[in-house]
Amino acid sequence: MSLSHDERRRYRRHLLLREIGGQGQKALAAAKVLVVGAGGLGCPILSYLAAAGVGRIGICDGDVVELSNLQRQTLYTTSDVGQLKAEMARKRLLAINPLIDIRTHTVFMKEDNAVSLIHPYDIIVEGLDRYESRYTVNEACRRERKTLVSAAIGRFDGQVAVFRPGQPDEPCYACLVSEAPDDEAACEAEGVLGAVPGVVGSLAAIEVIKLICDMHNPLRRELMIYQGLEGRMRRVRLSRDPACTVCGTGRRT
Repeated sequence: MSLSHDERRRYRRHLLLREIGGQGQKALAAAKVLVVGAGGLGCPILSYLAAAGVGRIGICDGDVVELSNLQRQTLYTTSDVGQLKAEMARKRLLAINPLIDIRTHTVFMKEDNAVSLIHPYDIIVEGLDRYESRYTVNEACRRERKTLVSAAIGRFDGQVAVFRPGQPDEPCYACLVSEAPDDEAACEAEGVLGAVPGVVGSLAAIEVIKLICDMHNPLRRELMIYQGLEGRMRRVRLSRDPACTVCGTGRRT
C-alpha cells in the first residue's frame, strides 16, 4: 500500500519523523482503535488519533452532550447539547480527516456487550469516569488479549497506563486498583480543571501511536502521572498482583 498524494501532504510532518516515516504512517492507516468514552479524555484522544491518520476508529459512548460538558469536552459545541456524543464526535472528526473510517457504537460498554464491542479492534483506549466501567473494559481486554490504554483524571491530576494481556508477568488494571473507591467521587462531585483532560488525553494518544508504530520506549509496566498544579510528570512502577481477581489466583471462575 502506497500513500496517495493527498496523504503525503496531510501527514508530511509525520513522514519527516524517523520514528514514523512512511512505514509508520501505513501502520497507522491499517490500525483499528476503539475509544471507550467520548468525554473529557475521549475528545483529545479521538482528535489526535483521527488527525494522525488511524485508519479505523470506533467510538463507544451512549451518552448525550450536556451544557456542563463544554468546559472540557472540546469536540462539542453549544448546538450539540442533547445530541449523542458519539455521533457528534464522528461528524467533527471526519471534518478533521475525511480519509479515515469512523464507526459509532452508541451504547455504554457493559459485561454483556464488552467482548463483542472490542473484538474487531486492535487497541482499546478507555477514558471513563466510573470504576465499574473500567473494570468491565479491563476484563474484556484480558479475555480477548487486546492491548488496553487506560487514562484517568481528577481535579488537577491525571494518569495513563498501558496493559498488554498475554505478556509474562504483565499487570492489568485490577492489579493497579484492586478495590473501587466510591464512584460518586467523580468529576461531577469533585470538579476538574478543563485543560487537564486535554493534557492527559494527549499523553494517551501518544502511547497509542507509539504502540502502532512500534516506537522505542513505550510505556510498559509503569503508571505515568501528571500533576497539573506542580507542573510535574513522574512514573511509578507497576507489578502484577498474584491474587488479582482478573489475572491472578483470585480470578472468578
